[in-house]
Amino acid sequence: MRSEPGEQPEINLVDPKLYSDGDPFVQWRWLRDNEPMYWHAPTELTGFWALTRYEDVRTAYRDSETFSSAQGILLRPTDHGADPGGGRTLALTDPPRHRQLRGLVDSWFAVRSVRELEAEMQAVTRTVVDSALERGSCDFVTDIAARVPLYVICKMMGVPDSDWERLYTLTSQAFGAGDPATRRFAHLEIMGYFEELQAEKADDPADDLVSVLATASIDGAPLSTEDIILNCNNLLVGGTENTRIAASGGMLTLLEHPEQWQHLSEDPSLLQPAVEEILRWTSTATHIMRTAVRPVEIHGRRVEVGDRVTFWLPSANRDERIFEDPDRFDITRKPNRHLALGFGEHFCIGSMLARAELRLLYQELLTRSIRVELDGEPTLLDSIVVNGPERLPVKLTAA
Repeated sequence: MRSEPGEQPEINLVDPKLYSDGDPFVQWRWLRDNEPMYWHAPTELTGFWALTRYEDVRTAYRDSETFSSAQGILLRPTDHGADPGGGRTLALTDPPRHRQLRGLVDSWFAVRSVRELEAEMQAVTRTVVDSALERGSCDFVTDIAARVPLYVICKMMGVPDSDWERLYTLTSQAFGAGDPATRRFAHLEIMGYFEELQAEKADDPADDLVSVLATASIDGAPLSTEDIILNCNNLLVGGTENTRIAASGGMLTLLEHPEQWQHLSEDPSLLQPAVEEILRWTSTATHIMRTAVRPVEIHGRRVEVGDRVTFWLPSANRDERIFEDPDRFDITRKPNRHLALGFGEHFCIGSMLARAELRLLYQELLTRSIRVELDGEPTLLDSIVVNGPERLPVKLTAA
C-alpha cells in the first residue's frame, strides 16, 4: 500500500509478505521522517524498538556497552527461547569474548589473506560460471550466487572438495526450504557434519579455519566441542548467506538498470564502486537486533533494560540525510559509507572476502562478455531477516 507524502502508512515491519510483494521503503521513509525511534507493538514476535536513520543505527552499532548481541541478533517468536549460540559465537558475543573469538580467525579474512586466495576464488568462479553456461538457462541464485561463496568458505574451512555438494544441498534446505521441519533437519545435519570434521581436525590439524577452532584456546582453556561446532556454523552462514543474496540481488538490479551494466562494461575500473553500490542498494540483512543492557534515551524515547532494539539497514542505507538521491542506483556513487556490512565491534569479519567474491563474479561475466538476460519472472524472499531474490531465472550466452 503506497501512501501520499506525509500520510502515515500502516506500520508492520514484521510481515514477510511486505518484502516479497510490497514496498517496505514507504514505511521506512515515513518512520525516518516522523518516528525515527518507533515502538513496534508485539505480534507473534516480541515488541521492539525500530531505528531507521543512518546516524542512529551507526551510533547504536558502536555502543556495545548499551546494546548487547549476546541475547540474539534477530527477532524470534516469543516461544522459541534463547538462541543457542548466545554468548558463544562470533555473531552473538560482546567484548571481551567477541574480540577473543575474532582474534582466532581475523587473519584469515585480512586484506593480505584474501588477496592470496584470489586466484583460487577466481578459479571457483570460472568453474561455476562455465557450468551455468553449459546449461544455457539457470537460476542465478542457486546455480551461481549460492555456489561461489559456499565453495570458497568450504575451501577456507578445510571441507574436502567431495563434500561441497553435500553442504550445498544442506545449506539450500536450511535457508531456502519452505517447510520448517526440513530447515531444522538440515541445520542439525550441518551441525553433525562439523562435529565430525572438528574431531578429525583436532587429531590431525591442517592449514584451515576448522583446525584453528579445533585447536584454539582462550585464556588457557580450549573451546568446548559445542562452541567449535556453533562457530563453524556461524562461519558457514556468515560466509555464504548474505553474499549469495547480494550477488543475485546485484545481478537483478543491473538487469533492471541496463545503462549501469553498459557503463560498467565500458569502464571496468568502476567495479569497486559498483560493488559498494550493490551492497548499499541490496542491504541484504533486513534487520539486526540488539538487547539493551542499560537504560538509554533516543529521540526522547526511553529504552529500558531488556528492551529489543532493531536496526533496519536498508532504511539506513537510503537515508536522505546521508546519501544524495538515495533511491537512485549509481555505480559511480562516491562517497558511499553504507552500513550493509555492519559497523563497530561487529563489522562483518568477512567484508573483504565478500567484496572480492562479488567483484570476481561480475568481472568474470564482463571480461568474457557473457550476456545475461531474464528468462522468467524473478521472485523475492518473504523474510524479515534477509531480503533479495529467491529465484532469478536467467539465460547466459557466451560472446
